[in-house]
Amino acid sequence: MLNHDSLPAHPSPLPCFSLRQGDAVDWLRAIPAASLDLVITDPPYESLEKHRAVGTTTRLKHSKASSNDWFKIFPNARFGELFAEVYRVLKKNTHFYLFCDHETGFHAKPIAEAAGFRFWKPLIWDKKRIGMGYHYRARYEFILFFEKGKRRLNDLSIPDIIEAPRIHRGYPTEKPVEVSEILVEQSSQHGDVVADPFCGSGSAGVAAVHHGRHFLGNDICAEALEITRERLLTAGAKDRVPAPFQ
Repeated sequence: MLNHDSLPAHPSPLPCFSLRQGDAVDWLRAIPAASLDLVITDPPYESLEKHRAVGTTTRLKHSKASSNDWFKIFPNARFGELFAEVYRVLKKNTHFYLFCDHETGFHAKPIAEAAGFRFWKPLIWDKKRIGMGYHYRARYEFILFFEKGKRRLNDLSIPDIIEAPRIHRGYPTEKPVEVSEILVEQSSQHGDVVADPFCGSGSAGVAAVHHGRHFLGNDICAEALEITRERLLTAGAKDRVPAPFQ
């Protein structure tokens, strides 16, 4: 369970965050059932190894475009246990967003549905800048949109293509905060708890606290958590367990 040692008796009115280092599934298992309002995540998917094998990415060991080492992949074989835990920890009538490439998307969709989620559609993140590849060079990424129960989006006028330039020379696979801000605003309310079991450099967390949400993050990489903590503190959040988990 989350560590509650030495916490103040009364919750702060400012957004709070709590970060942990470890395996994503193990971290989710320590969170009480039906306690999260939104999950946004971007696992290091298995098909990255395929891209590396054919030369469409060089960033599985160390990135020349970044000062950060790459990370271990999360294998497709573990999606079943991951999605089962995400479903368990989400409250009823909530949303779940999964960043992925086209290959991982086709693999992940039926597994998430088997865990209980309703799949709505893939959102498209248009990166505005062309990437690597051979057969039509990559400029987009999927964000799979899942639902537990039934929840209306906060703004039905938002399109299913989200435009934001890719991050150049950032943390490996870093996502623009602007993309996650749309997901946070669409699928949560002020004071809700947003979680990311593969938080990386913390873009989803920054988006959450920018809009008055609390954030729970986990990553296997200590450096990622250091970057995330600094970004969240700079955004004005308190480094403490959010009130619902105290």
